[in-house]
Amino acid sequence: MASSTSLPAPGSRPKKPLGKMADWFRQTLLKKPKKRPGSLTYLTLHYLNWFRQTLLKKPKKRPNSPESTSSDASQPTSQDSPLPPSLSSVTSPSLPPTHASDSGSSRWSKDYDVCVCHSEEDLVAAQDLVSYLEGSTASLRCFLQLRDATPGGAIVSELCQALSSSHCRVLLITPGFLQDPWCKYQMLQALTEAPGAEGCTIPLLSGLSRAAYPPELRFMYYVDGRGPDGGFRQVKEAVMRYLQTLS
Repeated sequence: MASSTSLPAPGSRPKKPLGKMADWFRQTLLKKPKKRPGSLTYLTLHYLNWFRQTLLKKPKKRPNSPESTSSDASQPTSQDSPLPPSLSSVTSPSLPPTHASDSGSSRWSKDYDVCVCHSEEDLVAAQDLVSYLEGSTASLRCFLQLRDATPGGAIVSELCQALSSSHCRVLLITPGFLQDPWCKYQMLQALTEAPGAEGCTIPLLSGLSRAAYPPELRFMYYVDGRGPDGGFRQVKEAVMRYLQTLS
């Protein structure tokens, strides 16, 4: 026969609150079991002792329990913790240096500010113009073909590359320039690179009258090189005005 007190199975979870369960088991333990023929008094006492030990045990922390969740939340995660100096230096590379006064300007999108086109016999005058522009406070970047062209490169390819990599083109127009077919090719190529851009092609007329001005350039003004500085100051100001439009 079964005992007068029904007991839950050993592996089942109690449905009552923990405090009420403890009171219930305490009262049950204080009662003297009634002996009946064929009763299971020994087994009943055995199970009651087992439940008493179970109640006295501290519950183990489980990964999904609220206590473990709160303890994990108190620990800083790897995303919130700062990186060590060695790792932060690797994962945060330094940006390339930029010009302090012209950061964000389109001027630095090309390699040169000015490409000087000239004849072979006007090399000295071209060098003087480049020295003047590069030595100014603006520190203009100039391309001079005999100085800056890549050794072994094709002449035509180097010219086209220089024109496309420069914001402005200065045409040093002299009698030798007009007589040289290569210089005429430079002039036409410069006009082809920027046919509708105002101010990027700057003719510098030197040693010629107005009547000798090339007809291909009649739609734009030129700089007169008969002044004391050979028109270099006006060329520099024209280049600076065009560069300011790129900001």
